Amino acid sequence: MYNLDIATIAVIAANIMVSLKGFNDSYFFDRYKFSIGAIKSGQKERMVTSGFLHVDIAHLFFNMFTMYFFADVVISWFGQGKFIVIYFISLLAGSLLALFFHKDEPYYSAVGASGAVTGILYSAILLQPNDSLYLMFIPIPIPAYVLGIGYLLYSIYGMKSRLGNIGHTAHFGGAVGGYATTLLFMPSLLGTDTLMVILLAIPIILLFVLAKMGKLN
Repeated sequence: MYNLDIATIAVIAANIMVSLKGFNDSYFFDRYKFSIGAIKSGQKERMVTSGFLHVDIAHLFFNMFTMYFFADVVISWFGQGKFIVIYFISLLAGSLLALFFHKDEPYYSAVGASGAVTGILYSAILLQPNDSLYLMFIPIPIPAYVLGIGYLLYSIYGMKSRLGNIGHTAHFGGAVGGYATTLLFMPSLLGTDTLMVILLAIPIILLFVLAKMGKLN
């Protein structure tokens, strides 16, 4: 585990190159970031390009470091091609959910690979839900599925309260993309890990119920 597969290297390299360009070229950064007004006016490519831009080195490092730890799990199950598919579907799912929830906020903007990375993380958790994970400053192992559910519940709270300068909506959308695509690639999980599939779906169902009830505005 934790090998630097060629697909992982390619994704990290693309993020680094585009982000470095954005750090040094404000026009480039503004032209390709996620922006509701610009996307609605026709610049749909921003829904993908924004996923390779980052605010600063720390933002870039955290996203790539997180992906590094979970990418190998997904690649070991599905191979490089499907890993890339999950990555991009998660990225788009994050952008689409952000567009849906912020469609009436023309000045809303965001950047970062967090949606795509969260999709890879959620895919890995669905594939190996009983793996133990450690969080910074918490010296006890946490089952992967507990972390996954807790993270999405926190994202719902963040979306509702507009907590911090964080794209909670894109994170959640990415997780939905990773979850759905993993089940598409391995539908047998519905029979072999039914309980985990249901448990990991609970926050997703809760989000759309709350949205339908108007509780996230």
